[in-house]
Amino acid sequence: MSEARTERRPRAALRLPPFGRLRRRIGDLVTAYLFVLPAAAVLFTFQYLPAIDIFRISLTNRLLLRPRWGYVGLDNYERLLNDGRFWNSVWNTFLFVVGSVPLQIALALALAIALAGPLRRAGFFRTVFFLPVAASLVGVSVIWEWIYHPRLGVLNELLGMIGVQGPNWLASSTWAMPSIILLVVWTGTGYYMVIYLAGVLDISKEYYEAAVLDGASRWQQFVHVTWPLLTPVTYLVIVLQVINSFQVFTTVYVMTGGGPARATEVLVYYLYQRAFESLEFGYASAIAVVLFLFLAVLTVIIRVGYGRTVTYDR
Repeated sequence: MSEARTERRPRAALRLPPFGRLRRRIGDLVTAYLFVLPAAAVLFTFQYLPAIDIFRISLTNRLLLRPRWGYVGLDNYERLLNDGRFWNSVWNTFLFVVGSVPLQIALALALAIALAGPLRRAGFFRTVFFLPVAASLVGVSVIWEWIYHPRLGVLNELLGMIGVQGPNWLASSTWAMPSIILLVVWTGTGYYMVIYLAGVLDISKEYYEAAVLDGASRWQQFVHVTWPLLTPVTYLVIVLQVINSFQVFTTVYVMTGGGPARATEVLVYYLYQRAFESLEFGYASAIAVVLFLFLAVLTVIIRVGYGRTVTYDR
């Protein structure tokens, strides 16, 4: 008797019909979206929906204490074009961005490169430079307000030791904005240092070894190896800094209140005054929409001009 042979098809040869594959793919997509749905719902409810509502309110003459209000179209935006305080706040904001962003990039990158090397107690110094980021910005602003005090401040005391008469920093139209920039640089550099530090440590040492064999100096290694390979990190840092700089508010509110003579009245502080002091919610919403457009345009410009990735073939 011959034994019956049972042929078994290999498992790899089993294939679902086209309808079965489609149903399985749809099931995977549904499962994935169900996992994302809670976070998406929270994001839409607390971020996207208020943003849409702000645009709607910007088309109205809404006041906080006015029970009735109506749509005025683009009147608020037309009013912005003729608002001298608005353009003054835009100019002050751009001055703040130009003064703080390059300085923070330079300091954060220098600290990251120094702490990525064979430095003794590098972990201790990383913690020290990052501590201002974790501190309360209101408390730090109050402390620095005393540091800038014309008679009792530490800064003028140090300048007096070398024969320099320090100004009244926060009461001077010339020095108020640089004083705020210095504080923001001190508090924010540690955060961007950590981002740069991750990028520097991710660069392979093979590139530096090859550069040394070619006779490259430390500066040439930085120019031709470190800086190009940090391009995506620098793009991220610039975008984050520009967004954070356009939203500066706490230090201005605590230290100067927009003064003296509106020399530090930045865009968000002017928005705050219109919304919660003048109670003009419609006009303040128009300012918020314009602020969003500024940031969107600047992000696109930075992306086009600096958002490329540099790699070297091994």
